[in-house]
Amino acid sequence: MTTKYNKLVHVWGGIAPKFLPFADAASEDLPLSRLLRLSLFQVSVGMALVLLVGTLNRVMIVELHVPASIVSIMVAIPLLFAPFRALIGFKSDNHRSELGWRRVPYMWKGSMVQFGGLAIMPFGLLVLAGAGQSASAPAWVGLVSAAVAFLMVGAGLHTIQTAGLALANDLAAEKSRPKVVGLMYVMLLMGMIMSSLAYGAYLSDFSPGALIQVIQASAVITLVLNVIAFWKQEPRSRLRRGKPAVDPSFTEAWRTLTVNPITARTLVAIGLGTFAFNMEDILLEPYGGEVLNMSVSATTLLTATLCVGGLLGFAWASRVLGRGADPYRMSLAGVLLGIPAFLAVIVSGYLDMQWLFSLGVLFIGLGGGLFSHGTLTSCMNLAPKEQSGLALGAWGAVQATAGGLAMAIGGVSRDVVNLMTDGVLGYVSVYGFEILMLILTSYVLYPLVRQPQIGSPTAQNCN
Repeated sequence: MTTKYNKLVHVWGGIAPKFLPFADAASEDLPLSRLLRLSLFQVSVGMALVLLVGTLNRVMIVELHVPASIVSIMVAIPLLFAPFRALIGFKSDNHRSELGWRRVPYMWKGSMVQFGGLAIMPFGLLVLAGAGQSASAPAWVGLVSAAVAFLMVGAGLHTIQTAGLALANDLAAEKSRPKVVGLMYVMLLMGMIMSSLAYGAYLSDFSPGALIQVIQASAVITLVLNVIAFWKQEPRSRLRRGKPAVDPSFTEAWRTLTVNPITARTLVAIGLGTFAFNMEDILLEPYGGEVLNMSVSATTLLTATLCVGGLLGFAWASRVLGRGADPYRMSLAGVLLGIPAFLAVIVSGYLDMQWLFSLGVLFIGLGGGLFSHGTLTSCMNLAPKEQSGLALGAWGAVQATAGGLAMAIGGVSRDVVNLMTDGVLGYVSVYGFEILMLILTSYVLYPLVRQPQIGSPTAQNCN
């Protein structure tokens, strides 16, 4: 029996790296079970993102009758903390404690801040909407409490993700980092998909009590997942105990990081490309329903289609980059793939082809996945050994800020154009501008593709 079991384990071990996505991201020092456990922090981040941008967006407007202008402000509040991700990464690079940890204290602090924000959020929203017994409360109480809750959740998830990705970068072997990146973002998408289904099921029969239960259950699940994720992950070091003789300066560290023209150009490309791939986020479903006359169920599947495209992009990028391919070339491929994808979306509206629209959405997700994976991997490769938190924080700050601004500007641009013309042109103007932004991104990326690959002797001399 033992012999048969050993043979089965040997056969499964040989099959897994070939057929199971990201199974070969593990190494002897970082086994797959430990890597999957670490990636749970991305699941909690995905839950928070769906709650903030998706579920509460609809609940506040439809069920709680909160004005759309206030809702848009609340959803945008977490973005206020996004630019501080570089500072968080820098602080985690240089954090000293008697326990000898750098990343874990920031993951714990972020978890507690996010837990606190989610704990008070449902009550703030109910007071804001004047529901039930809270109708007698002053209006400013609801506004302030809801704003504080949204800010705390945003600060918590940005802190967790920055420190968590830096920890993954610390633990992963250099050759397996592209696959680790892919696994981390697949877990983020899985967290978003699973939580959106769960929120939809539990809030199908909406009531204030159900809202409180769902959001506070999310707070508890977030804390549990994050503790499991970082439990016994980071090795302790005596070198990180006590106060350093000279406190490092964030300004000097940032100047050292960005003085390299490759790094500066990379961050510019990340901002432009992220902006280009995110302007349409809140417009795809309305476009399908208003222009192509798609049913509610059909437009609901568009989010899943976009996520499937992203999963395919991350899987393909991890496989190719794991073989030593250039991450900048992968990013450029994603940008170039996005151009015909947006053209397909535009053409589908004029030709009334729903299948072409869905195909365009799939390839937008695919291109965005390739671009995100390539740019994040390039930042991980560019990061100095003791500044990975700063480099990944810079990536996250640029990516989150550009993505949030893109969604806001995309919606406003459509409304402004629609005031002067018909509804179709409002959408087309946004998609057309995204194509122009992708062309500009390719112009910025092209010189980086021609650079020697990171890690080669020539590239190291350039740095």
